[in-house]
Amino acid sequence: MADKLKVGVIFGGQSGEHEVSLISATSIINNMDRDKYQPILIGITKEGKWLLYRGDEGLIKDGRWQKFGVPVIFPPDPSYKCLIVQDGTYKSIPVDIMFPVLHGPRGEDGTIQGVFEMAGIPYVGCGVVSSSVGMDKVVSKELFKAHGLPQCDFVGVLKNTYLEDREGVIKNIEDRLGYPCFVKPANMGSSVGISKARNRQQLMEGLDLAGRYDTKIIVEQCIKGREIECSVLGNHQPMASTVGEILPSNEFYDYDAKYRDQGASKLIIPAPLDDEKIDEIRGLAVKAFKILNCSGLARADFFLEEGTQRVLINELNTMPGFTDISMYPKLWEASGISYGELIDRLIQLALEKQKFK
Repeated sequence: MADKLKVGVIFGGQSGEHEVSLISATSIINNMDRDKYQPILIGITKEGKWLLYRGDEGLIKDGRWQKFGVPVIFPPDPSYKCLIVQDGTYKSIPVDIMFPVLHGPRGEDGTIQGVFEMAGIPYVGCGVVSSSVGMDKVVSKELFKAHGLPQCDFVGVLKNTYLEDREGVIKNIEDRLGYPCFVKPANMGSSVGISKARNRQQLMEGLDLAGRYDTKIIVEQCIKGREIECSVLGNHQPMASTVGEILPSNEFYDYDAKYRDQGASKLIIPAPLDDEKIDEIRGLAVKAFKILNCSGLARADFFLEEGTQRVLINELNTMPGFTDISMYPKLWEASGISYGELIDRLIQLALEKQKFK
């Protein structure tokens, strides 16, 4: 029997989505085919320390794994392709492919993807540029606008500009978008740091909150309608899943609604839409994936506007949640691809991409 492929599953990270990453990684590790793959567990602490973890996988989800991790480094020198244990032995642990299960900055924004590129090692997911652009909601929306994708109006705000001219920034948002509007960090996910502003005071509070997470902020027009999502899988010939609808437990699909409400939010798969509308959404999801030159996976989020029934793209998430309640794997499961098979396909797509390069 051929040797198992050694898969470096990287979790944790230095973003505000650290805890979500632990949950996603646990699900992936539990569903990985152990007859084909040998997972090498690599946790990154909130301080940025890389630790090799060989303990009980059940301790990852709640963060207890960190007490048992051994310091390691991953050299970007392409002649290594291994972890080097920093316990005095300097033992090397070979790795064939990296599976970064990291959400948010320094994991989903092209940063760690650049390390893998330098090391010449295959990795699951989007490349440096598509990860970076997908993470930055302002830049991705500008690209979508340039390609004619329908979306809500938005205003990008630099934190320094807001601190220097609060009145001017707020007036511009009021004139352009009005109330209510949504305020978000431009480079975060999992609805971290998001708020809904119904008046000037709430807008100021929302800008201050978003500014704690990022140096760039996006303020979006409030769209009254349904929240629709579609998963995309592939490299140069991506395919779209069926579509799903979110009925959030809170007023909008915030962090608590996603991860803390114990299932009170409802995921309706497939979404109750006619075939023509589903085809439109799936087509836009693939188009957005190609515009950002994505590879491997992404989840496209949409609004279906009340009244007009316009489909508006909201964002493309290049490392979507992979928990057992996350929409990305659930949509593929409804489309005929099980969680385990999905992991296998993502690994094979990464190897295919590396071979093509």
